[in-house]
Amino acid sequence: MSHPAQPLAESLVQSVDWLAIAPPTAAAVVGLGVLVADLFVPDAKKAVLGWCAVAGLAVSALLLLPLLDGDRSTFCQTGDPRLCSYTADRFTLVIQFLVLGGALLAALLSVTALKDGRRRLPEGEFWFLLLSSAAGAALLPASRDLATLVVALEVASLPAFALVGIRHGDRRSSEAALKFFLSSVTATAVSLLGISFVYASTGTLYLTQIADRIQHVDGQLHTLAQTGVVLTLVGFAFKTAAVPFHFWVPDTYVGAPLPVAAYLSVVGKAVGFTGLILVTVVAFPSYSDAWGPALAALAALTMTVGNVGALRQQATRAYSAVRLLAWSSVGQAGYLLVPIAAAGYSADARKSIGSTVAYALMYAAVNLGAFAVAALVGRTRALNRVSDYRGLYASNPVTALLLAFFLLCLAGLPPGVIGLFAKVTVFSAAVDAGLGWLAVVMAVNVVIALFYYLQWTALLFRAPEGEPARHRVPAPLTAAIALTGTLGIALSGAPQLVLRFAGTGLF
Repeated sequence: MSHPAQPLAESLVQSVDWLAIAPPTAAAVVGLGVLVADLFVPDAKKAVLGWCAVAGLAVSALLLLPLLDGDRSTFCQTGDPRLCSYTADRFTLVIQFLVLGGALLAALLSVTALKDGRRRLPEGEFWFLLLSSAAGAALLPASRDLATLVVALEVASLPAFALVGIRHGDRRSSEAALKFFLSSVTATAVSLLGISFVYASTGTLYLTQIADRIQHVDGQLHTLAQTGVVLTLVGFAFKTAAVPFHFWVPDTYVGAPLPVAAYLSVVGKAVGFTGLILVTVVAFPSYSDAWGPALAALAALTMTVGNVGALRQQATRAYSAVRLLAWSSVGQAGYLLVPIAAAGYSADARKSIGSTVAYALMYAAVNLGAFAVAALVGRTRALNRVSDYRGLYASNPVTALLLAFFLLCLAGLPPGVIGLFAKVTVFSAAVDAGLGWLAVVMAVNVVIALFYYLQWTALLFRAPEGEPARHRVPAPLTAAIALTGTLGIALSGAPQLVLRFAGTGLF
């Protein structure tokens, strides 16, 4: 007796390319393993959970290597292999390298922070949340439909709320988590509303299919499609902390444990910008005449407000180093937006996006390095004020020199050649796209930023007030500072490698 339904059922079963999805899957599996192991590991040996998490992130990053031989896709629509929900192409691998590498460095900072006896944090929960968020962040650049994109975004964001507020009984931490939660939920709600409008007008969630169909939407649905595009972009602007959606950043960074602030400054930012790139360049290229000028205006506003906000911290006598880095990260977000805006004006969007990715790689390395040094100083100076860095060279000359190098990279000054190279690349993207006014705004902001970066750098070499504090550097913290320093110095010696790595074969 024949069974005609059987071939149809078999055709609906999708084969899974396990190698393609291995990096985020490995991080998620290790996270679950750590959470379960926490139930059985005695308190005296909880530190082993941290090293398991570090090893898991390292393995996840190494699993990117077998994927370098070519593009791979999985979870594809039956009958049309071009419509896939997960694609491991060059863009995906570069962003996954940034995300997993950033999470690994944040984990090294966390191993030391969790050992701090002054305020113990629940280790099993902490590592589970960090690995879960990293898995979602690694999934996002591979997402090629809006449903997967939103799921990845929330998997990356939801554990981050808990990480910010994980200090039980700490009022400042709870306030930071609440602000972060409310802003992110608002962003998600706006994005989902926009995505529903896009789906209603195009009948699909696949990014490439949206790009084809949204150009030919019927007249009655044209306004709905336009509204959907605008709302989707506004939602992702929240995620990137672009002005005026940046209000949560300073308080969240200061209230969160310092390794979590470091994680959010790099991985959280990469998540937002990756989503923005996918929806603009891949899904809505036909609306570039709308999102190009909007993102250019956002870039100018974001870099200006961020740098002026950091400059205003100078007026506060005891301003926090972490708060200054938070405002700096808002300013850096403006620079990252410039090439994405330029992609709306350029015939070669891939080159512009390559500039953003290259800048993000540079920023990730040196910003995590600055946070690593801040974690070191915070071990003896609980308030972690910028004034606490005075005379750091007298007690820790190598650490002071590395922090000076990181700050000069962020400022775009030699010997931080990689920072200068990244800023010139972004500046060139604006000029090539005909955005001369935006290039001028960027140049003015670079000058503004020089003031607070150089003032902090000079403070490191001034004579200390009283006996200089001696900072004992634990092994995980030493590894984090050494890795970021080595990466920054190596790339300053060969800055062209960054752009070649970031810009080759994107999309």
